[in-house]
Amino acid sequence: MSSIARRPRRTAALALAVPLLALTACAAPESSASTAYDDWDAVLADAEGQTVQLWMYGGDDQGNAYVDDILTPAVAEYGVTLERVPVTDTGDALNRVFTEIQAGRSDGTVDLIWVNGDNFRTGKEADAWLCDWTDLLPSMAATDPDDPLLQSDFGTPVDGCEAPWHKAQFTLAYNAEAIPDPPTTLAGVLDWAEAHPGRFTYPAPPDFTGSVFVREVLASVSGGADEVPTAYSDEAFDELSPALYERLSELAPSLWRGGDTYPANEAELGQLFADRQIDMTMTYGPATLTDLVADGTYPPETTVLPLEDGTVGNASFLGLPANSDSIAGAMVVANVALSAEQQAAKAQPDVWGQFTVLDIESLPDDDRALFDALPMSPVVPGYEVLSENAHGELAAEWVPALDEGWRTGVLDR
Repeated sequence: MSSIARRPRRTAALALAVPLLALTACAAPESSASTAYDDWDAVLADAEGQTVQLWMYGGDDQGNAYVDDILTPAVAEYGVTLERVPVTDTGDALNRVFTEIQAGRSDGTVDLIWVNGDNFRTGKEADAWLCDWTDLLPSMAATDPDDPLLQSDFGTPVDGCEAPWHKAQFTLAYNAEAIPDPPTTLAGVLDWAEAHPGRFTYPAPPDFTGSVFVREVLASVSGGADEVPTAYSDEAFDELSPALYERLSELAPSLWRGGDTYPANEAELGQLFADRQIDMTMTYGPATLTDLVADGTYPPETTVLPLEDGTVGNASFLGLPANSDSIAGAMVVANVALSAEQQAAKAQPDVWGQFTVLDIESLPDDDRALFDALPMSPVVPGYEVLSENAHGELAAEWVPALDEGWRTGVLDR
């Protein structure tokens, strides 16, 4: 298995490398909200009449409907027109920003991006984000300044370069009719899969869900999340990744279709679960499980599987490109999206079910009541249950290295 231990060539995994290199000689336009605006009233005045294009993953029907039907009308009350631009990959939005900055455009067509992780890091390294603007948002006062998920994005300091939008928790779910005695650890999940050939699989990295599953297995085979350093280094990769790829290679013959093929993404994985070809699924957006069970897509016995070793959690953000021609309008959208009213609406299970980034205990009584009134899902427990023993994301540099290592060490075994 010597090929498993080889460190992958990082360049093969970095889809944004070409535009990033092109920016080294062409920095983003100098722009800072801290100097452009002295107060929020000035932002509101400039925002009126602006059109804001929000580029975001378009494959989430609930997310699309929330933005179109709830967030957009709320933003319109401030004289701002919000247009959702669907993309299949967040990197496509960032590449557009890079291309426009390279061309010297200060009237960029991308005003906000739903972003986190490696895309945020890549943009920050290229000075593509407007920074030091989020403290101007009145709604930021309702967040916890010490919340680590809001201070660091996959190991990259946020530094006011993106506004928090919602939290997520990696979650496994299973068909309780098929698995009456489920495992309680990730190692147990892998053992269960080997004992029940063909009834388990995961999306192929670099799909987001498949990638985070691989990182969870890395934590498991390393003796726990605390044994994997957050910061990436070649030395840590060389030390820890062989056991990861060895374990996943051992698992592969027991997967759906003998590991000869993998679902391309979470949607394909979910379809296998819906068709009862497999008995477990996984998601970074567990709130979607509620509607999938209610409408009969998923088995009625679908149950969330809390793990004793916990799972990884993170936050999603709204990034504002430095060359946006609607900076004030984008700030208004980010502020409205962070308001208690919008955060509570988005948390409704039948709306989007996303976990809030607000510090609920510090909210005024009227705002806290919005969250207290949220209905309990019969499928998905509360965030406090899902996030028990949770661990944070590794630095973004780990992601392409582990994904490429999976391709060479597991897929091409």
